[in-house]
Amino acid sequence: MAATPDQYAVIGNPVAHSRSPWVHAAFATQTGQALEYGCIAAPLDGFAAAVAAFAARGGRGLNVTVPFKLEAHALAAGLSERARAAGAVNTMSLREGRIEGDNTDGVGLVRDIERNLGFAFEGRRVLLLGAGGAARGVILPILEKRPASLVIANRTAEKARALADAFSAQACSAALAGCSLDGLRGGYDLIVNATAGSLQGESLPLPASANAGCALAYDMMYGAQPSAWMRAALAQGAARAADGLGMLVEQAAESFFVWRGVAPDTAPVLAALRTQLAGEGK
Repeated sequence: MAATPDQYAVIGNPVAHSRSPWVHAAFATQTGQALEYGCIAAPLDGFAAAVAAFAARGGRGLNVTVPFKLEAHALAAGLSERARAAGAVNTMSLREGRIEGDNTDGVGLVRDIERNLGFAFEGRRVLLLGAGGAARGVILPILEKRPASLVIANRTAEKARALADAFSAQACSAALAGCSLDGLRGGYDLIVNATAGSLQGESLPLPASANAGCALAYDMMYGAQPSAWMRAALAQGAARAADGLGMLVEQAAESFFVWRGVAPDTAPVLAALRTQLAGEGK
């Protein structure tokens, strides 16, 4: 009699749109891992109860999406260094009644930009747009790649400066600073959009000079078509633009590794997902 596959899921609200079940099923098939991966739509006031119920059914791990990453951080009994730095958890491991929290978002971003897009962070000038949870989750992995500088820009300059101050001890040799969006000038090699503007189809009120000479404009959101922000960056002088679909796949691969100890090959999964997305956009 075959053993029951280990159970994993993504939990959020809403969550039905998530591509994580397809991605993890592809990883499991590729690596020969016996697991099933589903979706859990938790009530906004019922995250902890939903996690407990999943654990009681023998669940082994959860990916956490909006709006529960902060609650997951608070619920975890143990946190990885990157989860502590991010102040949020997107990967929960359920072991013998104990919840271990991790955050794979920043690793996903860095791997997508370096491995899939061929852009090295070391010695480069990086601009990070936004000062919310998405931005906070990627700062430490970016700094670990030793850029020459990292500027955090936000509509409210005080939030950007506070976030820069929070990571000053990890900056190493990088020049780390925070400022307002309207105070930006050009001179960046990489610009990362960590705001939620692209979800509403919005661009950002950046000075046109901010994109001049930029080698790569990267939007953490993704879609069947380039976002308004990506289109604006290209029109204002960025050499190329990319969305965050690769980040989605790479952070999922890191979660898979945390749970299973096996690193899947992300390239064919990303290519297949990109084809799916293109088909949906027609």
